[in-house]
Amino acid sequence: MDVTEPVVVVTEAPDAESVAAIAEGLRAYNLKVSGVNDRRPLAVIVRDPATGRPIGGINGRTARGLLVIEIFYLPKSLRGGGLGARVLAMAEEEGRRRGCKQAVLDTMNFQAPEFYKRQGWRVLGQIPCEPPGTVRYIMTKAL
Repeated sequence: MDVTEPVVVVTEAPDAESVAAIAEGLRAYNLKVSGVNDRRPLAVIVRDPATGRPIGGINGRTARGLLVIEIFYLPKSLRGGGLGARVLAMAEEEGRRRGCKQAVLDTMNFQAPEFYKRQGWRVLGQIPCEPPGTVRYIMTKAL
């Protein structure tokens, strides 16, 4: 019997088939072990009122009682007036509606850790990264 090694490739541009194979493999494993498969995408989209085009918002997901905020962006012109708090609150409320008890996100020290703290989030941990002086904060909030 001829046994060959699998081919391992590093890439910055994985094809859709590869991404799907990895995600499906993990999903199947998690379902087998935990009996739970409740992962669902979640987005709160901010649209330009004149064009209807998306200009910011939140992308994330919910799974196993956890709301995960993956990306949150608002153009500078829309910051500081309460819209960010409203968008975040909408994501949190949808997480609650889906049965989430906790939320998690990460943010850089030059991004928005103070904003999140004002919204009731707390720092769970921090990781120094590049360039020197930059810190990634892992933050959480009970829902």
